[in-house]
Amino acid sequence: MKKTLLLLTFISSVFVSKAQKVDSIFFHLYTDSLKKGTHNYINVDGRLSNGRWKPLTEREIQFTPSACEFSGNELIVPADFKGEKITVKAVLKNDPSIWKEITIWIKKLPDPDLLPANDQIMNNKPKRKGRNR
Repeated sequence: MKKTLLLLTFISSVFVSKAQKVDSIFFHLYTDSLKKGTHNYINVDGRLSNGRWKPLTEREIQFTPSACEFSGNELIVPADFKGEKITVKAVLKNDPSIWKEITIWIKKLPDPDLLPANDQIMNNKPKRKGRNR
């Protein structure tokens, strides 16, 4: 009985691991530029052979930046960084033939010190032309 159970467990694990093979990887960034002086999360997802998506981490991906350093999935850009962009290469560790590369620009404009409050936005809406409501 134990041998049968062990055999069934082994066979099912083979099918599960085959169904979850990463076919390709993609960058799905949360922003269009990198901020200086922060940790910028670089999101890489793997498309599995069964069509589903899986978020990938440094356990599955080898990150190589053209500048700066990674800590996990976070690209650390120092506040005094002088470059205009950073190219990031992501390689699937268990299959190096699967990789992507992306160039991400550095944000140039500073964040505003104070964002407008909700009522300021609502009171300063542009007037609509056309029919009255």
